[in-house]
Amino acid sequence: MYHDAENYTIIVELPGVHKKDIEFESMENGFCLTAPRDDITYRGCWALMIKTDPKKAKATFSNGLFKAVIPLAERVASVKVAIK
Repeated sequence: MYHDAENYTIIVELPGVHKKDIEFESMENGFCLTAPRDDITYRGCWALMIKTDPKKAKATFSNGLFKAVIPLAERVASVKVAIK
């Protein structure tokens, strides 16, 4: 999972999972992913530090790789800190 100035990008390997079984929910401050397969269910919810626009989230799944892109709701301004 990483973000740039415009989006959060989430990539999760889900071997043996079928696309039709994946559930992905996006909220302003996080997301939840559930993906069952025959012997195990991948499940988790994560909090995000930067507010997102869940209505514009997009998700894909191909060859066992889940990818979601969630636009940030506001631009992130950061300050580089000198390391001594």
